[in-house]
Amino acid sequence: MLLMYPWFLLGLLAVAIPVAIHLLHLRRPQRVLFTNTAFIQDVELTTVRHRRLQHLLVLLARALAIIALVIAFCQPFIPAKTRENSTANAVVGISVDNSPSMQLTGVGSQRLFEEAVEQARDFGQSASTAARLRLLQTGNAEMPQAAFLRKLDELRLNGKSGGASLGEYNKHPIYIFSDFQRIGFAAKDIDALAERRQAILVPLAGKQAGNIYVDSLWLDDAFLRVRTNVALHVRLRNGGAVVVSECPVKVFLASRQVAAFRVTVEPGKALTTEIQVQLVDETLAQGRVVVEEQPVVFDNTYYFTLQPAAVIRVLEIGEIPIARQVYGNEPLFTYSFAKPGQVNFGALRQTGLVLVHELSQIDAGLREALVGVTKRGGTVVVVPSPAMSGRDSYQRLFKELGIGTAQWEASSGAPELREVAMPSVQEPFFRDVFGAQARAVTMPRAAPVLRWARTGTDILRLRDGESYLAQFNSGVGKVYVFSAPLAVPYSDFASHALFVPVMYRMAMLSYHNDHLPAYRLTQSSVRLELASGGEAAPAGLAAADEAGLRLVKDSLVLIPVQRVQGNEVQLQIPAEMTAPGFYQVQRRGKTLTTLAFNLDKRESELAAYSADELRQLIGPNRPNIRVVEAGANGGGLAALQAEQTGQPLWRYCLLLALLALLAEALLVRFGRKGASVPNRTAVAA
Repeated sequence: MLLMYPWFLLGLLAVAIPVAIHLLHLRRPQRVLFTNTAFIQDVELTTVRHRRLQHLLVLLARALAIIALVIAFCQPFIPAKTRENSTANAVVGISVDNSPSMQLTGVGSQRLFEEAVEQARDFGQSASTAARLRLLQTGNAEMPQAAFLRKLDELRLNGKSGGASLGEYNKHPIYIFSDFQRIGFAAKDIDALAERRQAILVPLAGKQAGNIYVDSLWLDDAFLRVRTNVALHVRLRNGGAVVVSECPVKVFLASRQVAAFRVTVEPGKALTTEIQVQLVDETLAQGRVVVEEQPVVFDNTYYFTLQPAAVIRVLEIGEIPIARQVYGNEPLFTYSFAKPGQVNFGALRQTGLVLVHELSQIDAGLREALVGVTKRGGTVVVVPSPAMSGRDSYQRLFKELGIGTAQWEASSGAPELREVAMPSVQEPFFRDVFGAQARAVTMPRAAPVLRWARTGTDILRLRDGESYLAQFNSGVGKVYVFSAPLAVPYSDFASHALFVPVMYRMAMLSYHNDHLPAYRLTQSSVRLELASGGEAAPAGLAAADEAGLRLVKDSLVLIPVQRVQGNEVQLQIPAEMTAPGFYQVQRRGKTLTTLAFNLDKRESELAAYSADELRQLIGPNRPNIRVVEAGANGGGLAALQAEQTGQPLWRYCLLLALLALLAEALLVRFGRKGASVPNRTAVAA
């Protein structure tokens, strides 16, 4: 046995107090004259002997109580079997999983999070007072027992938490209280724990239940128009272990309910539902998908936003405008035309679709600007010129755009027109373009001046199989290349009925919006493209400028780290942003847009490892990782702690002190009655 605070042994000097009291109570007996001295002498001898024994026992009980109390203050303990495993004076890390999945009800009536906090509190209270504790969910600061218990009481569920935290310091033991979800705890976490000195896993098992949640949500077309039906796809998944039957699901846009249906989903299965929705005005619509399900409710609401598309800027560069009639009279587009030497490169950087129409030469400045359009996600349409003098400039443009090298047709008199094949209705480019066709359609004709390797996607082909219009990916944007000029005599495509839907489709597919319908709280950052002008995030705005953008939800105001590049701004998600819902992006009190944030969908997958499965996952080659089932009363964890820190004995010393005080009270209370028995016997005699 060892003493943690041996200097408390000085308190044994207090044993002198009951000894002094005992000596002060020893008084010389008074002499009393009586007639029958023989009889009185026998009675007095019997009483004196009994009282002396009683006083000695009381003295012993008092001294034992003081000695036991002093030793209890010395914190005696039986040391651990090996010093290597002893954590009596070590730094111990404790991780209490406060992720949303811990809201699941446990085997009892408590939630798993409440069970984890309760067991961590018991562990902290029973830990050695010399130990330094770390609550990893609140940082890695070492704290005494009282501060640890206070921080533990302040711990709350966190929608941004990724589950059990492993901490940063491998040299200290760690205790992890978690549900150990299968989707969030994998072999890489075991490998990280294997590098530690010691890791204790305490799994908490919840009741089996079904859990339907929104896995994902998307639209058929990113180009949303007001008062036009659009297909909204909602993918629902059951992340629980029990089938959920006839679960009600409702979809809201603002306060208006737009859909209601019921679903039945098997465990681990998914179901996709298509809903037709319509935006009533130009304002951003805030939507919700509400799943009415019990008992798992933390992920019953999925937030999303729908933003009507802005106008698409179209710039045509050429000698003669051919697309003015297509885009100029349509409010969906902002059309402008420029000749080769009059291009406004500042306006070109704001353009979504650039049509390069039969330029005799493409200079280096224009090539660089066109490459920049594709790098920021725009679309470039190239219509080649029949002139041989500019073919080298086109080759350099194709090379810089990353679409390879084209092969030019040799000029041999009048061009030979060939018919374009009927496009396939299965081609995604022509989705919803053609209706039912009852008769054959006359197709346009073209005389190609170039061809290229099959590195792109053919949108339109000639009947002999050669490509007429192909799509190539360049950067994050697109490049469309015609194999023939649009001018007569090389093609009659510009006067054909197919010309308008093809040009419309290229313009609409050029539209991209960085504003997604929904985001996750666990992602690191959000990239937004704000409109240029007075309300745009100005160029030169510093990342730490507090007068920049803010995220506002009700009374919560967060200032994210922000990085502005032109009209794009990247916002880092603050660590304090833990609740799902709608967050307004504000600048100087004015709302620029609204973002919808939801919980990480991995938290909705409730399948978790049991204690036996964790042991199998760990294997026999990682002796420093142990799995402990705490049980209803924490007995397994207490036994492990006794093994790790040594067996504390102060409780037994305190119990001994109380028993000694009880013995003293019984001796004082019942000792006199025992002395009167000889007296009555003597009188009877």
